[in-house]
Amino acid sequence: MTLEFLITSLVVILLPGTGVIYTLALGIGGGLRAGLLAAFGCTLGIVPHILASVAGLAAVLHASALAFEALRTIGVAYLLCIAWSLLKESNALDLGPEQAPAERALRIVRKGILTNILNPKLSLFFLAFLPQFVPANAPDASARMLILGGVFMALTFLVFAIYAALAAGLRRQVLNRPGIMAWTQRSFAAALGVMGLRLALADR
Repeated sequence: MTLEFLITSLVVILLPGTGVIYTLALGIGGGLRAGLLAAFGCTLGIVPHILASVAGLAAVLHASALAFEALRTIGVAYLLCIAWSLLKESNALDLGPEQAPAERALRIVRKGILTNILNPKLSLFFLAFLPQFVPANAPDASARMLILGGVFMALTFLVFAIYAALAAGLRRQVLNRPGIMAWTQRSFAAALGVMGLRLALADR
């Protein structure tokens, strides 16, 4: 692992994506705990993509137009459904008390996992990203890629946790002002809708 890998990973993680939007929304709507649960779910959603990259399954996804399109269609539909739910429910972001019950906590984590796992572009990203930092002839290339993937996940959770804390700090200011609340929900819905459309139009 090199400093170049750490810097590149942080730059990639800091860029706003569906996981960031989901974490911010849950941080504002449910407080720090909900935001951290969202961050944890989004981080877990990276695992299948890293494993697919190490196992070479991402290459299959890249080669198979049908497999890619099927996963992308599901991912787009999922993002648009979340965006629509934010638009149609006036208090969708207000999750109530910060100490969420276990059932709601599991639902937050599950949605975070799905948010990332249904994005086929992540598998292709790791397929192109991880091998750059592993010597071509290394006998333990798979193990090294798994370690790098683990470090990437740790950095992801750390950055997302910071996003969650920042969002939670704005929770009361947003929820106590209906106008700001409505604008925030529409902004998150628009961002998720745009990301869904970008995924729909993206090339393999």
